[in-house]
Amino acid sequence: MNDVATPDRIQLVVQGMIMFIAAIALHEFGHAWMANRLGDSTPRVQGRLTLNPLAHADPIGTILLPLVFLISTGGLGFAWGKPVQHRSFDRKGNMAVAFAGPAMNVLLATFIVLVHVILLKAGVTIGHKLSFALESAVFLNFILFFFNLIPAAPLDGGTVLRGLIPYNSLRIYDQYAVYAPFVLLAFMMIPAIGVVVRWPAAWMTDHLYDVMARIGHVASPRGAL
Repeated sequence: MNDVATPDRIQLVVQGMIMFIAAIALHEFGHAWMANRLGDSTPRVQGRLTLNPLAHADPIGTILLPLVFLISTGGLGFAWGKPVQHRSFDRKGNMAVAFAGPAMNVLLATFIVLVHVILLKAGVTIGHKLSFALESAVFLNFILFFFNLIPAAPLDGGTVLRGLIPYNSLRIYDQYAVYAPFVLLAFMMIPAIGVVVRWPAAWMTDHLYDVMARIGHVASPRGAL
């Protein structure tokens, strides 16, 4: 812990918090936007139909825990945003609201890669600290995408899966859903299980950079993470 206050460590913590809060804000905005799109004014009335991070930040899950993890380990650990409240739609509507949050993380990751490629064209080097920060932000957003789509309540993936399975399988799914929180607990308690999220997130990061770099005619920074 002697290096906690070094400039590099402080920069890591600040960058990590900015990236995470931005990703969470857009994620929760996605839920709010889709619910409003489907005719529910609740998120708009509650001030959640906004990109303002303050509207979506949970004091513990978005600020305190990520900050503690970043300072102590350099990673974000387990964290969350303030849930968006909305009325109950049919299962297809609920699925759309649930999926809209992770989808926003994919959109943000794509936007960051586009900006990064433009910066590389302008002369920013792959080894520059800014390049590393942008790659990390892309990877983080794909981590959030795949983690939130794990089919276990209260994650978005549980609602998405319930909207996809046939009606005649709903009873079996609902019986499984009772144990879903234990799946989430396993991810929290057994770090090695995280590979099922980290691997596809790294794959998506690498291949999105590869595609965008070829379009922009620049060297791809993939593999630098």
